[in-house]
Amino acid sequence: MHGHKKSIYDFKIESLDGGKIDFSKFKGKYILVVNTASHCGFTPQYKGLEQLYKDYGNKLVIVGFPSADFADQEFHDNDSISAFCQKNYGVTFPLTTRVDVKGKNITPVFAYLTQKSENGVLDATISWNFNKFLIDPKGNLLQHFDSKVTPESDEIVHYLK
Repeated sequence: MHGHKKSIYDFKIESLDGGKIDFSKFKGKYILVVNTASHCGFTPQYKGLEQLYKDYGNKLVIVGFPSADFADQEFHDNDSISAFCQKNYGVTFPLTTRVDVKGKNITPVFAYLTQKSENGVLDATISWNFNKFLIDPKGNLLQHFDSKVTPESDEIVHYLK
């Protein structure tokens, strides 16, 4: 008997508001996973991510993973992250608590997304904040986009149209 192949739907993670984000609740929707940071040149992408979430919310969920792995560009306490995102960008999509998205303490979702041996599709190196992973409504990893690919870019949006 084959072991259960790991799926994005197997993961749960603490959310920034004190609850839990359970990926199995997102079955049937596209999921865009983004490693975020509050003090980065790409931070204004929060605006585009929020717009994407508003425009395609019926078929897309975005989950932001705040991380200080790159040049320590994230607040060190979760309350500050939350306040910053709401105040500056009106973020309403779910965010996790601060995590590592690379290295030995990598959060399990990112271990899954970045290793082909886990996700069955691709190996990805997260080069900087605001890398994005798009997952289809059946839970398959579709694509990895680096920081320069903006949320509103056709590369992402064409999947959602």
